[in-house]
Amino acid sequence: MKLFTGLLAAMLLLAGAGTSHAVVRIANDRGGQIGRYVERYEQLRASGQTVIIDGLCASSCTIVLGAIPPERICVTRNANLAFHAAWDFGPHGRAITNPGATQMLYSMYPSQIRHWIANRGGLSPRMIFLRGRQLTAMYRPCYLNAQVALTRKRLNFAKGSETVGANVGSAKARGAAGAKALGHSSR
Repeated sequence: MKLFTGLLAAMLLLAGAGTSHAVVRIANDRGGQIGRYVERYEQLRASGQTVIIDGLCASSCTIVLGAIPPERICVTRNANLAFHAAWDFGPHGRAITNPGATQMLYSMYPSQIRHWIANRGGLSPRMIFLRGRQLTAMYRPCYLNAQVALTRKRLNFAKGSETVGANVGSAKARGAAGAKALGHSSR
């Protein structure tokens, strides 16, 4: 009888360990093309996974803040978000700011992030950083412990190492300005 009870408890425990407990950890992500991040975060949103920001999340990586519901995002003390204007390569390979892509990027952020950015002069070629107390005032803190370490998955968007969930689409990303800007980089 004890064996049966033990097996039943183990089966129930394993049945509850589905994707709802899956965790994606973002760290040391320098960003890249906006369109690639929009697609990956749409898939991540559809998967229902929780996102832990545990290091640098720069440039287009920060789109995660608008793509994933805030209750599914937490930040560690190492989290460091870096924002700047979107850009394209201009003549002679120089980076030039793309106002349309920058506006699209800005519009993807939640209002509290847009407000924070606006209070620092807006998105420009100069990088601005959100971390520490200011960040934990906006997003719940999380702590990497033994239980999370067993279930987390490492996801490196910059290298495109993993695809998750199904693509559910985004009206913002597919608008007239969005379609033009998706190939542009914010890195």
